[in-house]
This record gives sequence, structure tokens and C-alpha cells, in this order.
Amino acid sequence: MELCVALDLPTKEENLDLIHKIKDYNIWLKVGLRSYIRDGEEFLKDIKKINPDFKIFLDLKLYDIPNTMADAAESIMGLGVDMFNVHASAGKRAMKEVMDRLNTYEKRPIVLAVTALTSFNEDEFNEVYGKDIATKADQFAKDAYESGLDGVVCSAYESKSIKNITNQNFMTLTPGIRPFGEDAGDQQRVADVEFAKNAQVDFIVVGRPIYKSNNPALVVEKILQQF
Repeated sequence: MELCVALDLPTKEENLDLIHKIKDYNIWLKVGLRSYIRDGEEFLKDIKKINPDFKIFLDLKLYDIPNTMADAAESIMGLGVDMFNVHASAGKRAMKEVMDRLNTYEKRPIVLAVTALTSFNEDEFNEVYGKDIATKADQFAKDAYESGLDGVVCSAYESKSIKNITNQNFMTLTPGIRPFGEDAGDQQRVADVEFAKNAQVDFIVVGRPIYKSNNPALVVEKILQQF
């Protein structure tokens, strides 16, 4: 299991300050929609200047028509990131087109598909997708697996089932991790590190518990000790 720290702070300067505080750890950094729209490619370069060994997960959740998604994925190749994601609900044709395009390269990033956002509760999810979270997450994961993706974004509660219906090497990345029982905030399906470990999660994403701490490096250290 690997740790991915969410860079969700209000300004580029605050994110960079956080990165400096945790620069000595072998971890992933997640650059989300707000940070990337605001700070762009230069921010990705700034991260690598602080520690070239940091791995970057670009969390943009691509969702469009197949050709546009494949074009965008190909553009992401030029950013030098190590992982990015698309929405599984864009469909198998779109996911296959993305992978067909990327597999023409000698080396490509890890590609994940978002199943059910961890902010959804059951009623909200059913209203949008017409099925319960567990059933639909399994279906989305199977679609992603059959489309040649490397894994999915899901909650820790769906991880084990997804691996059972796909492959143990099919990766799961789980947001909404509260390592020490912190408040769930705007997340609905949260879990702690031990639960994620037992659910065979490959990557856990932790944001607020780290960046709201007075000592982010100590929190990172404590999380890694649980691994």
C-alpha cells in the first residue's frame, strides 16, 4: 500500500509549503482539479524541483466523448505525471480509446477509472445511476478492467469485491481515508488505514488530516508506520 497526499490547499504557495515539509518521504502527491486549473503545468514542475522522486497523480477525472478523452490523455502524457484518471461512466468505448492511444507509447502513466465518488451516499448515487453503489462500482470496475485500464478509484468498502471480480493486480485507489478517526467532512464512505489494508487497497489518499496538522511530516510518518 502506498500513501498519496492530496494537495487541496487554497493557494499554490500553501501547497508548496506543505510539499517542502514532507519532501523527505517516498510518497505520491495528488494534484486535483482546483490546483491544476489554478497553477497549471508549472506547478507540476515545481513539485519535481522540490523532490524529483515524488510521484504525481493528476486527478482530473476525464469525462467526454471518446476521441476528446483520448486527445486529452495524450496531452497528459506530455506533462510527465505518473498516474491520472478518467470516469468509468464515460463508457467502455471511451476507456478503450484512451488506452489504445496511450499504448502506442513505450512508457505511459498508470490509468485509473473513477467508479463511485466517495462523496455519494446510497440515495444520492441511486438517484443518478439507478443502482446501489456496490453493484455499480463492481460493474464500472469490470468495464475498466476489460478496457485495459490499470485500476479504479473507489472507496475502501468496494476494493476487495473489485479485486475478486477482476484481478488481484488490478489496482484500487481510495480517497476518504481518515487515518486517526478524523471528521469525515464532505466525504460519505470513509475508512481508516487498517480497514484499507485489509481491503487490499493499493493507494490511500489522505488530505485534511495531513495539511490541517501543525506537523504534517509527523502525520505522514505515523500513517506510514501503520503500513
